Amino acid sequence: MRIYWQGFVDRHIAGDYLNALQAYLNNIAAPGTEVEVFGTTPTDRDFGRLSELRCGIQAVDAAIGAEEAGYDCFVMGHFQDPCLYDIRATLSIPVIGAGEATLLAATQLGRQIGLVTLDPAFETMHREQADLYGIGSRISHVTGLGLTPGDFNDVFAGDDSKRATLLEGFAQCAMPMVEAGADVIVPAGVLPGLLIGGEPGYKVGHAPVVNCAAAALKSAEMWVQMHKLSDLEPNRGASFTKSNERAKRDFRTLINQGQSAIRST
Repeated sequence: MRIYWQGFVDRHIAGDYLNALQAYLNNIAAPGTEVEVFGTTPTDRDFGRLSELRCGIQAVDAAIGAEEAGYDCFVMGHFQDPCLYDIRATLSIPVIGAGEATLLAATQLGRQIGLVTLDPAFETMHREQADLYGIGSRISHVTGLGLTPGDFNDVFAGDDSKRATLLEGFAQCAMPMVEAGADVIVPAGVLPGLLIGGEPGYKVGHAPVVNCAAAALKSAEMWVQMHKLSDLEPNRGASFTKSNERAKRDFRTLINQGQSAIRST
């Protein structure tokens, strides 16, 4: 099983993180599963809707290429899942969103979910995500850490003191949620998810903390197996009508050659 994992950071900027993530995912993968982690250039560097859309569009292009290259599954390894449904409507192989997989897993562990995200800019987006996935009423709290991907570089380069500092900051951010009723905590980002991935049984108070990197990978493995067992795919009617070849060609022409080229076809 070959899994294509799409991140939103640039390998030249966050190479230690991407290498650590790939090593971690392959370490916890089932026998016979190979995970390849890819970045995005430019990195997701300006938190906001436009940057999310731009990276999502690049991910759609990468996803089409991943299926053509023979991968068994595409994972949107970015918690906000931009363009996830567009990709699912385009590919025949399973498409997993790190955010969707983690939030759905969290609903099985408790009733009220608290999200700790990187930056306050994502707080509204996460609530919109939860509404889209049908679990908006289960999200009790969303709080941003006020960090950037660069704040994690030292951790993934091996700085244990920085790791301890970030874990302490995460717990301080999550504890008020738990005290106010949240009974499951979700690190709403693969960066903080990987941070707590090396902490077995990690909790904030009585609340379990869901590792989104592991949740997304295990969801990917399950859906590849389900797909192979019975050719199970998403609904191809109203929900995820399959994009035809012309639509894919038009999209890739726009990506590769620009608006002037699409107007001439």
